[in-house]
Amino acid sequence: MRLLRSTDLALRLLMRLAATPDPNPTTRDVAAAMDVPYTHAAKVVAELQHMGLLTARRGRGGGLALTEKGRTASVGRLVRAFEGEGDVVDCEGSATAAACPLSPACRLRGALRQAQEAFYASLDPLTITDLTTSPTGPLLLSISKRP
Repeated sequence: MRLLRSTDLALRLLMRLAATPDPNPTTRDVAAAMDVPYTHAAKVVAELQHMGLLTARRGRGGGLALTEKGRTASVGRLVRAFEGEGDVVDCEGSATAAACPLSPACRLRGALRQAQEAFYASLDPLTITDLTTSPTGPLLLSISKRP
């Protein structure tokens, strides 16, 4: 299973905030350090803020801060939220693609759905804090694009 770019960015952004000694980096600072476009980082920050996983304050003394909910958030729940509830394959079709002719009798869709759920379930017990314990946290900070 391949994660969406926004899911990957959300996980790495939360990990970076959990590991950083910088009290309130800005979205622009984090985007530059992670070498991602500011606009993409801003969209992910807005979604994470809406989920209550981080706070974002503007102006002097502002910046990003990980909330306690963000530190203890289930990685599986977070991945589900960003990836959506859709199936791995689209069997139903769309306006531009026909439905799969095997759909009424296919066992592949169920098997893939089961595999997808097993993937999420394996991430459920992990938290952002778990992902940033040593050696990951210090390494995450050392590979920053900024000095």
